[in-house]
Amino acid sequence: MRRSLAFLLSLAVSGSVAAAEPASLADAVQQGKLSLHARLRYEHVDQTALRDANALTLRTRVGFTTASLHGWQAMLEAENVLPVDGSAYSQAGLNPGGAGRAVVADPASTEINQLWLAFAHAQTRGTLGRQRLVLDNARFIGDVGWRQNQQTFDGVVLTDKSLAQTTLTYAYLDQINRVFSHRHAQGKWESDSHVVHASYAGLPPGTASAYAYLLDFDHAATNSSATYGVSLAGAHPLSADLKLAYRAEFATQSDYGNNPQNYSTHYLALEAGPAWKNFGLSLGIERLGSDNNVGFKTPLATLHAFNGWADLFLATPAAGLRDTYVKATAALPQAVSLLAFYHRFEADRGGADYGDEFDVQLARKFGQRVTATVKFADFRRASTAFPDVRKFWLQIEYAH
Repeated sequence: MRRSLAFLLSLAVSGSVAAAEPASLADAVQQGKLSLHARLRYEHVDQTALRDANALTLRTRVGFTTASLHGWQAMLEAENVLPVDGSAYSQAGLNPGGAGRAVVADPASTEINQLWLAFAHAQTRGTLGRQRLVLDNARFIGDVGWRQNQQTFDGVVLTDKSLAQTTLTYAYLDQINRVFSHRHAQGKWESDSHVVHASYAGLPPGTASAYAYLLDFDHAATNSSATYGVSLAGAHPLSADLKLAYRAEFATQSDYGNNPQNYSTHYLALEAGPAWKNFGLSLGIERLGSDNNVGFKTPLATLHAFNGWADLFLATPAAGLRDTYVKATAALPQAVSLLAFYHRFEADRGGADYGDEFDVQLARKFGQRVTATVKFADFRRASTAFPDVRKFWLQIEYAH
């Protein structure tokens, strides 16, 4: 099998791409596409009671996707994460040389990131194998794209778009390949999970979604949960140059499968604000509830995108979390984009003050392939239950 995959990649590099529909397997291979993604990142972490972390890593992904032949298509993607100095940070406990340093969850690894076979007919598509899966804003199901090692899922995903402006998704997840890599004890979760999602973009206020996520993990039982929710996201024009953007979401959650805990709680997210062509400002609140000393769980989310880039709340505290925030976006001169947050964190149950955080990111594209990013996060604690954390990133990424 390895020789066959290597042969496919060599054909993709050397073969010419024809314009006609493939008539044979050889044509489907010859007309396939080679993808290359490279990301060089420096991440610095200054955290209370730990030595500083300084992670300089290069993430490389090489993939090949065949052209579609009678509805069939295949994809292979390999991924490598290479630290320049693996002892300059803690790789989530994988490297003895990083003991006592702050964690940067980008361990050295080499693995198959994606390997899938898909079949499409009319408006229905099924994909079997290791693959990315991102639903809505990735708050519950995401690929954790910020980390160097992407989160992927082993299983089957079915999507249908037969109904106008409607997307229906079902997924059975057999294994979760997490960002810590296969070398880590928590790098893979055996799973018996079902994902059901429906979205409709034909409503005047925007896109409505409804979902049921029934997650059951053998070796992470306390993350097993049943979540049912709805969301609405859209924008209402106020003038030729101004619109009101908004998003609302509500979900309930309880223990599921082999979870030994007994709890039932809720999730609420509201965000709204004015948006001009080059500037946007919004106010939001996100509440992750608590019951029986168990906080609302989002174990398959792209967690870094929520509740502050310092990553203090990747797991919801036992008393829950209330995140009140202001978000600003701007298109600056020289094609630089700005994204900034101010967060105020409190316990959802009892209202204890956790702390606040300021986040800012500047990014600029150079042509169609290269993006440079500078990013900063500063969390200041109000409780000794949390550390003070400052993080700084400098990154350049190439995608083809």
